[in-house]
Amino acid sequence: MVLSDIDIRRYMEQGKIRVSPDLPPEQFGSCSVDFRLGAEFSIFEHSRHAYIDPREKSAIQDLMRTIVVPDGEPFILQPREFALAITMETLELDDDVLGRLEGRSSLGRIGIIVHGTAGLFDPGWRGKATLELSNLGIMPVALYPGMRICSFTFEQLTTPTSVPYYKKAGNKYAGQTSPLASRLVAEVSKNPSGR
Repeated sequence: MVLSDIDIRRYMEQGKIRVSPDLPPEQFGSCSVDFRLGAEFSIFEHSRHAYIDPREKSAIQDLMRTIVVPDGEPFILQPREFALAITMETLELDDDVLGRLEGRSSLGRIGIIVHGTAGLFDPGWRGKATLELSNLGIMPVALYPGMRICSFTFEQLTTPTSVPYYKKAGNKYAGQTSPLASRLVAEVSKNPSGR
């Protein structure tokens, strides 16, 4: 069951969905809440590294450079460029609520994809959302920290999960506060055959 704006507000009052800082009224939709773009981005240093090897022991994060955009200035996403970003808001979900991150249509219409995959936020999620930004268009696009960048919808599970995300032994992104690169290396190293 997807929660309406009325249910989202009720869940927030009950502490089942926690967002900080508090959301102003204009960030609520009929069945979603908008999150804003943070000021920190990570981009691949493709001029220094020939390719990404998921079996390489060095962390993928080491192939990236962090950029912090000063107040009032834009991050320019070039055509065919990929960048990781972070939301301003922190999200915490109860053990029986899941979240889904969606791109905004207004940005999609100018070629900006907010996430290519990984739009599901498990029950028990705690942290900021890393955004997988891509520019599919032919023109650079200015993205400003503080602008509404994505929306979250929420669903009620039939029962609380037995192992919420923050308690999973293998959780890789719980509590993130900056745009973390893929931690695929650990998975591939443990199981090189892919089975």
